[in-house]
Amino acid sequence: MSINTVDTRISSAGDHDKTQPTEIIVSAYYRVHPDDRQIFIDAVKPEMQAAQQLPGCVFYAFSQDLVNQDAFHLSEGWANIEAYERHEHSETFLKALATVVKHVRILNREGIRYDVAKQHIDDPRGKVSA
Repeated sequence: MSINTVDTRISSAGDHDKTQPTEIIVSAYYRVHPDDRQIFIDAVKPEMQAAQQLPGCVFYAFSQDLVNQDAFHLSEGWANIEAYERHEHSETFLKALATVVKHVRILNREGIRYDVAKQHIDDPRGKVSA
């Protein structure tokens, strides 16, 4: 890692700092067939853990929906396009992708990549009086 590169890897506890500069954000939604839910989880969990440790990963969270157990939300933040592309070509990503494509019936999927021009810290807690 060069002296000018910020190490934004996520802690082993899964904590991350979304205030770090983030040039690329990915937001995706998956709804899987109920019979394939565990296959999906087993494919994406090791990929999520590996991605979180990549240089340039600001945040990477794959979460099961609180209302629909067959729905999953992905939120990724990358320091720059190089970090994002390194992840997209990583062995763990490609392995998870292949498993999901071949063995999971995706009933609905939506994914958006955002190239961030400016970011602001958002904390609405100050709007609530004590």
